[in-house]
Amino acid sequence: MNGNAILENVRKYRAIASLYRQTAAFRPVQRWSLLEQAQQWEERALAELEAHFDPNEGRTSSLQSWMVQTTTWPMLNAA
Repeated sequence: MNGNAILENVRKYRAIASLYRQTAAFRPVQRWSLLEQAQQWEERALAELEAHFDPNEGRTSSLQSWMVQTTTWPMLNAA
């Protein structure tokens, strides 16, 4: 699987996790279950990234630069 496909999967997993968190805000009875599911999707996203950016191959800096880019993108869109 190429890098773009990995990043697209991570984006989808994080979007799903976000939807679970948003739903939890409006469903107090199901809150903990929804938050657990959100956590599972976040863990899938992290596992996907860790599998792609194997620290044994010296690609950790690529992971760090990707994480910096993704955290600054929303700020760029807001400007």
